[in-house]
Amino acid sequence: MSRTLRRLVGLAGAAALVAVPALPSQAARSATTQSTSSLAATAAPLGVSAALGQQDGSTQTVRGVVVGQPTASERVVTSGFPNDYAIAIAASAGETDTSKILYVQVPAALRSQWGLASNPDLMGQQVDVTGALEAYFSHPGVKGTSSIALADGSTPEDPGDPEEPGEPTDPGSYYDGTAGLSGQALKEELHGIISNQTVLSYSQVWEGLKDVDEDTQDTSSVRLLYSGTTSPKSNNGGGVDNWNREHVWAKSHGDFGTSNGPGTDLHHLRPTDVTVNSARGNLDFDNGGSENSEAPGNYADGDSWEPRDAVKGDVARMIFYMSVRYEAGDMVDLEVNDRVGNGSAPYMGRVSVLKQWSQQDPPDAFEQRRNERIYANWQGNRNPFIDHPEWVESIW
Repeated sequence: MSRTLRRLVGLAGAAALVAVPALPSQAARSATTQSTSSLAATAAPLGVSAALGQQDGSTQTVRGVVVGQPTASERVVTSGFPNDYAIAIAASAGETDTSKILYVQVPAALRSQWGLASNPDLMGQQVDVTGALEAYFSHPGVKGTSSIALADGSTPEDPGDPEEPGEPTDPGSYYDGTAGLSGQALKEELHGIISNQTVLSYSQVWEGLKDVDEDTQDTSSVRLLYSGTTSPKSNNGGGVDNWNREHVWAKSHGDFGTSNGPGTDLHHLRPTDVTVNSARGNLDFDNGGSENSEAPGNYADGDSWEPRDAVKGDVARMIFYMSVRYEAGDMVDLEVNDRVGNGSAPYMGRVSVLKQWSQQDPPDAFEQRRNERIYANWQGNRNPFIDHPEWVESIW
């Protein structure tokens, strides 16, 4: 027998003398698995470099910046995206070296929200993707993707809808009589047209908002105005984590409260997170201030609130609607002015900034759908500045 063989036999014999530990019980194995899963769930996301080097099939969350769409093992396109099937992420925006880029499979359930053909504005956004670390397009990647989210915790502003202005609406003969009018004459004509509405009770507003602000991708949720996130329809209420009814024209500006009419008009009521609603309070609208920590992109100072860019025009058009809808002879006469700090007076400002916001953020598909639903399902009247945003400049 050779020396090597004798040594192996001796080692085998010694190993046989070593006590074999008892296998853990099923409960212990389950507890260990749960503990490991819990740690994985709370671990910080992997960076792209780490994910490129860990293609072991394990399920991980990876954080990176969207830099394009992979179309071959060594090709990532940055425009003219052919479909919504994949995204490419890197450690930094503008990365073109494919050896530093991770390819992410986008399954059918996520394509309308996260595919680049439908959502090209995702380019340059930092995202967290969760899936199995394995090759895609014969390139290091993430497959079987179960979730994608913006790294700041928000969701894309209008998933499934185009970010550019929506298609013009055609309300037929609704605006008959406005041809050739401008200024005060147009304002008075529009007031007569939109005043013929069904007046809701404040309790009906809950159901109205669940319809008109229904999320386009999740019909069980509503989209929150200032945060841009969604919340289950059933989560309405007054608790810290609930959503409630935000009066965009603050109800104290004219002291109309929640009375039927101006206090229950869906054209200026929107779902908002309770604490964000409280932070806005009854502030006028203007640029500037400190960023709201719970709803990034919104700013406030002592006398004004600046909403996030994606809804600046929405806010402006709601304010202009209220100024036309409620005139002398109604419960309250609401007017816009170029001031902030209007307090309890029936005024809202700053009109010069609101006009800028309306131009910068034209009506999109979600806003137009909302206008249609209020008209068809609830009040029977329309916001003319969604149908004709050019009328803002004609009147003010």
